[in-house]
Amino acid sequence: MNHEPRQEWNEPIRIRRLDETDPQMISDAFAQIGSVKPVGQFWQYLAEQAAETRVCLVVAVDGQFAGYVTVNWTPTYPGLAEAGFPEIQDLNVLPNFRRRGIGTRLLDEAEQVAGERSSVVGIGVGLHPGYNVAQRLYVKRGYVPDGRGVTYRDCYVEEGAKVLLDDDFVLHLTRQLPDR
Repeated sequence: MNHEPRQEWNEPIRIRRLDETDPQMISDAFAQIGSVKPVGQFWQYLAEQAAETRVCLVVAVDGQFAGYVTVNWTPTYPGLAEAGFPEIQDLNVLPNFRRRGIGTRLLDEAEQVAGERSSVVGIGVGLHPGYNVAQRLYVKRGYVPDGRGVTYRDCYVEEGAKVLLDDDFVLHLTRQLPDR
């Protein structure tokens, strides 16, 4: 676990919507750290953004790509889909930019986007230790469990069921957005 003190960036931070120049660059940036983010995923995000079913926000620090997040207007998680709430998904910040407020800035912007259409936003968080930082961040921001239990691949997990503890084992949280 990283216990380095949190530092803020002094360099200019720019958050903008995904554009056609981004898919390959983002995929390559994650490949350089050994993480697989297929270029097709970002072309899909771009298509969904054009169809107005998703917004993908990209952050750069001093001109260097640092991460991204999406707001999905049509989530597949039943608890949000039934209520008509958007879901913040796929928050990723490159390791060199973590613990410097970049994720918080992305969430601020994603919540602002979500607030344009909804008074409530949801977010799912994995339950394995790789999500410890995200779990704490979301709670500190005022997200609370939606009270429906946990899901595996967007299906509710019944008591006594056996599931694989991987990225698809998720607890969904919601947050009432402040009036803007």
